[in-house]
Amino acid sequence: MIFVDYGGSILPFIAHSPWNGVHLADFVMPFFLFIAGISLSLVYKITPNKGQATWNASLRATKLFLLGIILQGGYFHGVNSLTFGVDIDKVRWLGILQRIAIGYIVAALCEIWSSSLLWKDVGNGFFWKYFLNWVVIFSLSGIYAGLSYGLYVPDWQFKVQQTSLVCHSDDCSFQTVKCGVRGDLGPACNAAGMIDRYVLGIEHLYKKPVYRNLEVCKSYKNSQASNEPPSWCLAPSEPEGILSSLTAAVTCIIGLHFGHILVQLEDHKDRISRWLFFSLSIFALALGLSFAG
Repeated sequence: MIFVDYGGSILPFIAHSPWNGVHLADFVMPFFLFIAGISLSLVYKITPNKGQATWNASLRATKLFLLGIILQGGYFHGVNSLTFGVDIDKVRWLGILQRIAIGYIVAALCEIWSSSLLWKDVGNGFFWKYFLNWVVIFSLSGIYAGLSYGLYVPDWQFKVQQTSLVCHSDDCSFQTVKCGVRGDLGPACNAAGMIDRYVLGIEHLYKKPVYRNLEVCKSYKNSQASNEPPSWCLAPSEPEGILSSLTAAVTCIIGLHFGHILVQLEDHKDRISRWLFFSLSIFALALGLSFAG
């Protein structure tokens, strides 16, 4: 992550993809979530006291979440700044550690409580053995897809700060983003952004979203053209938002499932064959959904 953060300006193909597509940096967060899920299968493979295990997992998730707010909430003003502090009206509530905390606690509760409810009568395979985990996976994925494609996104406004740190009437302007659509997956009118604006508040979102590197935004920034860029190029957006945290939890639970294979199978060939089977199955499902639109 340090490599892509500091090398991305020199080698754009390793930095985050502005919107669609996958670059090297886009693999880092899923890997974090996946390995967090694997770790849970090792830590909670024996849980004699489920209440205590739940308390420990909740405490760890809370620590991660609060640490994330301190690190990414706006308290630090840069490595070269001698100032410190944040306006509580503009603190960024969600971020990388917060997303890991959310995925971690969902996967931990699945491991702690569903492991005692194994569906032993319906089969011996790993899918049926942890059937309830897969119910959670498909339920969260269904909610994500339903909200992404089903929510109506109306027009919305945001403030563009022109000069000073405090927004006054004479140095701020209001921009309107025209939407009025349902099921849009672009930067401007997606349901995930709307949920974050309504629940978190637009002032609490990330101020420099990566979609500003899209050509439609960069071409204006790098030219002397008199025309203005699309209004949404200047808007804040939360890359670790509420809706996509559902699928972050799914990634953690998938890692948990792969950890079960690691814990319960000793033969390396058996492990690899099981991992390949589930990996290729999920990949085929993803391709099918993608081609289906």
